[in-house]
Amino acid sequence: MSIQVSSVRFNYGPRNALDNLSFALQPGGFNALLGPNGAGKSTLFALLTRLYAMQQGKISICGHSIRQHPTEVMQQLGVVFQQSTLDLDLSVGQNLKYHASLHGLSGRAAQQRIETELQRMEMSDRIHDKVRSLNGGHRRRVEIARALMHSPGVLLLDEPTVGLDPHTRLKLNQHVRNLCEQYNLTVLWATHLIEEVQPEDKVLVLHKGELKAQGTGSEICAEHGHESLTELFHHLTASKEVCA
Repeated sequence: MSIQVSSVRFNYGPRNALDNLSFALQPGGFNALLGPNGAGKSTLFALLTRLYAMQQGKISICGHSIRQHPTEVMQQLGVVFQQSTLDLDLSVGQNLKYHASLHGLSGRAAQQRIETELQRMEMSDRIHDKVRSLNGGHRRRVEIARALMHSPGVLLLDEPTVGLDPHTRLKLNQHVRNLCEQYNLTVLWATHLIEEVQPEDKVLVLHKGELKAQGTGSEICAEHGHESLTELFHHLTASKEVCA
């Protein structure tokens, strides 16, 4: 399995943010983590990336336990967080070069990886541009390129289209799907936007820290007796406000 989460619980004081969460993702393919704001998506990502320590349960990435083999886990993960962490005053290339050095890449090896990833992202012509000069969609592409610098097997994206216009959101979503097909990359795309999910995607519906449904969009709609994923999502999360 690319990602295996077993009986994971996580609390913020008395509040239960994740409640006995279990799921497994096969290698390769686009997987959608769908939930309203505050459902627990970012908490799950913080556990997957070891920003938060595990409280209860088990997580493994590409067969490596987060607790027992943290170095191997981080080598397999590429991450794009909801809030941008690019240095706006550095160029695209400088941002990527710095990240490459954190993963032990330097010199010609780093330059080759930078060129490869920017070509994947159709950003080769922007390598010398300051990040500050890029629009939101191009900044996200740089962040994805950075996340793939060390050739991970799994790419995590936490609400990656926040702040982007609908056209740019669609283009970025399709671009990531193309990466899955071309490079057998496992993607976990966290979102609250139904339009970013397709009927045959593997979907995990998360609400108030509980996994309400999992399977392809078509499968879970049929299982719960709804004609569309939009209808199902609204049914599973209706009138249930959650904290951020």
